[in-house]
Parts: sequence; structure tokens; C-alpha cells
Amino acid sequence: MRAIMDDDDEEINPFTMLLSHQHEPDDTKPNLLASAPPNQELLQKHFLHSIQSTVLIRLLPSEGLSFQLWPAATSLVSLLDSHRINPLTSPLSAAIPATPKILELGSGTGIVGIVAAATLGCNVTITDLPHVVPNLRFNAEANAGVVGSSGGAVNVAALRWGQGDDVEEIGREFDVIVASDVVYHDHLYEPLLETLRLMMLVEKEQEKKKKMVFVMAHMRRWKKESVFFKKARKHFNVDVLHVDTPSNGSRVGVVVYRFVGKG
Repeated sequence: MRAIMDDDDEEINPFTMLLSHQHEPDDTKPNLLASAPPNQELLQKHFLHSIQSTVLIRLLPSEGLSFQLWPAATSLVSLLDSHRINPLTSPLSAAIPATPKILELGSGTGIVGIVAAATLGCNVTITDLPHVVPNLRFNAEANAGVVGSSGGAVNVAALRWGQGDDVEEIGREFDVIVASDVVYHDHLYEPLLETLRLMMLVEKEQEKKKKMVFVMAHMRRWKKESVFFKKARKHFNVDVLHVDTPSNGSRVGVVVYRFVGKG
């Protein structure tokens, strides 16, 4: 599986892939309630077969990439849905315990964390930069009924990667960290890894820290992304849990990785 992480072929334009993914004519794609004129919102409904319920997600395409739905997020949503149906055969069973406490990094629209809370019936904290938090809160509140009916809960918080104060504010009482499509800007590689180190490798005083797992869904786009994985493997054991079949004419699919601290 090392080739998946270090493959150095031609680069792929992430924005082209994002747009083609959003316009794919597929019955499994989310139901669009309204098309979004410039500077307005777009609402999507995502039906979860495992709990026979629908989550509603607000996108704000004109606000930037953090307010749009990315391919890897969609893959994690599908995996979480199927995990609820049959956890024994789910790729996520190797990383997610029963009723975990989950932290999501770079949540964007918050769909992954919200679906995790709804399908797993667990407590999830979704996070992103401060200017993204209002839309995260909107989506969390819009789905509070669905999440609550499954016994889950969603908390919203700001978390800037690489900032120790933000980590201390949120705490380290999590079993699993999740993220999707967070490796695309190379200047964010080190801040993201620093947050993972602070969360997963810093020992708590007077208590042995339990092993936290990081589950990351990623679609490779640039050659330089191999640098992130090389840096990550200095501190974490990294393996592959799942690989999606490429779609939309792409030569790559979404890959779901598991990171566990060494030692």
C-alpha cells in the first residue's frame, strides 16, 4: 500500500475533480433542494439507509472550499452508513470502537461528524477555523433531531491547526480523530501534523494515555502530498483501511488511512 501514499505520477487539479464530483449523474448522490445563485446557499439532503433518516447540509459555495462538499467526505459518509448496517464487515471496524468519542478536524460543512454521530450514536466534536464555525453550527442544529434520535450528540468548536491553546481548550478525551480531504495545501502539512502530535502523542500527567486513532479519507491530487505522508510516518504507523474505485473518469479513488502513534 506504500505506492498509494507515495505515487508520484502526473498531478491532478483538485478544483476540477471537486466540480466533476458534485455534478456526477448518480442516483446515490445527495438530493439538491435548490440550486445556489452567486452568494447564496445550497441545501442538500443525504439519506442514510442504516437509520432510515435524512440529514440536511447547507453549502455556501461562494464562501470558499471549506463550505463545499468534497469527494472524500462523501466516501466517509457512505462507509459510516454501511458500518452501522454491518460493523463486522466494515473497513472502519479496525479503527472505530463501539460508541466512540470522536473529534473531526477540518470539518468544512460538518457532514462527516454529523453522520458519525447519527449512525454510531456517539458524541462528536466538529471543528474548523473560526469563520467556518457559524455554518458548522447551523448544520449541527439542523440535524439535532436525527442525531439525538440515535443517541448521538454534536458539539461545535473552533480549532486552528498547530495551535496548542486550541488543543488544550478542546481536550484530548477522544477515541478517534477523523478528517477528510485535509491534505491539499502544503503549508498546512506541518500544522496538521502538530495538532495530531499534540492530540495523540502527548502523555497525560499521572495517567497512561490510551491509544487514539486518526482516520483520514484522502483523494490524491498533487505529487507533493507524498511529503505529508513521509513526515507523518516519522511519528505514526500509517496503513490503508479502504480504497474506493475511481469514478468520473478519474485514475484515482478515495483512500481511507489509519494513523496510530508509534511506541
